[in-house]
Amino acid sequence: MAKSKTRRQRSYDHRLRELVRVTGDVNAVAEFGVPRSTAAGWLRGQPGRVVTGDVLDMDPARLQAEVLKLRQRIRRLGAVIRLLLALVRTLGGHLDQIRLPEGATRARVLRAIGCAERVLTLQGALRVLRLSPSRYHQWRQAKRPCGLDDQASCPRSTPTRLTAEEVLTIKTMVMSSEYRHVSTGRLALLAQRLGQVFAAPATWYKLVRERGWRRPRMRVHPQRPKEGVRATEPDELWHIDTTVIRLIDGTKVYLHAVLDNFSRRILAWRVTERFEFATTVAILQEAARGAVSAEDLPR
Repeated sequence: MAKSKTRRQRSYDHRLRELVRVTGDVNAVAEFGVPRSTAAGWLRGQPGRVVTGDVLDMDPARLQAEVLKLRQRIRRLGAVIRLLLALVRTLGGHLDQIRLPEGATRARVLRAIGCAERVLTLQGALRVLRLSPSRYHQWRQAKRPCGLDDQASCPRSTPTRLTAEEVLTIKTMVMSSEYRHVSTGRLALLAQRLGQVFAAPATWYKLVRERGWRRPRMRVHPQRPKEGVRATEPDELWHIDTTVIRLIDGTKVYLHAVLDNFSRRILAWRVTERFEFATTVAILQEAARGAVSAEDLPR
């Protein structure tokens, strides 16, 4: 028995269907291979409901005008957003450090986040508001019976949790110029001694790294003097100098000398093959015996 072949149904462009309905002539699309019966069915049938957009009916001129108008609006909105972000950051708007009262204030923020989700992602909207995802989901849950509706009844519900006041204290001490010469680890120990914050140095390093706090780096020590030690009279200050001299045969000798700081006079010197403390003591004794007093210097 021969296997029957199924006929594949042809598909036509929707614009050919609209042409037949507008002209009312079934022969208008005959040259494109559309049967008269199919064209007659298009005339008898009602157009089905389709999903479309108003942009598809616009001509190129209207579309270009709409694009220019939208570009101008985007530039204005971008400028407004930059101004608002600069204002929020200048005023220190961080929702992770303050509490919002339950009611219209929090509901207004939640509505704004819901509207922003149509364009931005939830993570992007929370990043702009500096709001953690955990607190956002807490706000969307049922009301809390305690007074602190955005946190637990006790801010220190866990031993390792820091309150907002403690975090602010850490930030103040880290960025203060008063403690610029103290390392971050020692600063954590100092805060414990002062009874302000009891947190491990690792916690301080973590907060500094995550929040981008920059410590002030200013010079604490004075500039080095360009002029060395100067004596006001002979035999007030002596200098002991040892110079290593390499000879032609490769051996070394050591030149020991005692100099007076006031007159720059060599009081005693000796050349030895070895560096020994006994040589230093010997030239000091020799310099002491031949020291010149201030009265013996020429006027």
